[in-house]
Amino acid sequence: MPQRVAAITTESELRALYAAPAERALRKELDHLDRHCRRFIEHSPFLVLATADAAGRQDATPRGGDPGFVLVADEHTLLLPDRPGNNRLDSLANLTYRPDVGLLFMIPGVDETLRVNGTAELRNDADLTGRFEASRRSPTIVVRIAVREAYLHCAKALMRSRLWDSAARIERAELPTMGQMLRDQIGSGTVESQAEMVERYRGQLY
Repeated sequence: MPQRVAAITTESELRALYAAPAERALRKELDHLDRHCRRFIEHSPFLVLATADAAGRQDATPRGGDPGFVLVADEHTLLLPDRPGNNRLDSLANLTYRPDVGLLFMIPGVDETLRVNGTAELRNDADLTGRFEASRRSPTIVVRIAVREAYLHCAKALMRSRLWDSAARIERAELPTMGQMLRDQIGSGTVESQAEMVERYRGQLY
């Protein structure tokens, strides 16, 4: 029985607490996007983008669009358009310091996910941004990602969370509106209703 310690501070201490990973879990990591990875990405309307700033502080942000909004340029390259947001530019600014990036792709109704790690480059070439034109507007930036690792992740987390199970959903009214929460957090004056916020967002989507 491994000796218990107050804090786990080394990899050897950590690994002593767990069984060795199965061979399949180790071998499934690819250095490219095979046909299954490509098909997964083509069906995915949502991902989480992980980056880190100059000091190594991590950030994760959601990105979404129509299924296949991330383009597979080839088996080693992804193109991610940056659509309008709040202009904090946390992730993009991070990438100017540290180009390493992690992506987690999801497909509604599918419990498996796809993890992709690589190196990112910010581009504003007209031939790249023009490939993502929508409603006569092109993204300001396209994130070009050189794929280093890609692997399918098992379904356990989404099964436990019942993420796609309609019976597990809560009514939006269970939480305060975004306007109410921001008023409490930063003391903003006018409180925008949820319906007003959604309508405002609709005018910014493309």
